[in-house]
Amino acid sequence: MPTAACIDSQSVKGTSESGGEASGFDGGKKVNGRKRHIVSDVMGYVLGARVHAANEAETRTAPALVTQVFALHATLQIIFADLGYKGPFLKWLNDSFNIKTEIPKKEPGFKPARKRWVVERTFAWISRQRRMARDYERTPESSEAMIYISMIRMMLKQLFPVPNPWRKGEIWSPLLN
Repeated sequence: MPTAACIDSQSVKGTSESGGEASGFDGGKKVNGRKRHIVSDVMGYVLGARVHAANEAETRTAPALVTQVFALHATLQIIFADLGYKGPFLKWLNDSFNIKTEIPKKEPGFKPARKRWVVERTFAWISRQRRMARDYERTPESSEAMIYISMIRMMLKQLFPVPNPWRKGEIWSPLLN
């Protein structure tokens, strides 16, 4: 049962065919499409996911996602987030679920934030799969399902690694390579 989690969102380009329902323009990232909003545990496994239009603010859609995650994982005690979640969302989170949040301060130069890199790595794992490089789905619900399917695939590869056909005796895993 997880006690810590990381929350973040990723803007993903949509295709012209998938446009339509819940599609928008993220002005910060200059991306026309949707946002994948996930909560992952500190090992990088997705605990909950929501897909919405890219023009919707993270703090507006995060309460529904956190409520969904907390219903399944009531043992959560702390959530690691980025600066985009400052403000009323933090107060709501503390008042509703008594969960602490840790948001790193902006520092000059590059320094990986404590535990925050885990959710970024999860986005990288998801995006490495061809179908997840863009948002090809017509509905946000289908996109959410694809996130879960991608994570199931990753977890199965961890449980049952495939022998590397190019090097004898070496195990191939997308997480190791």
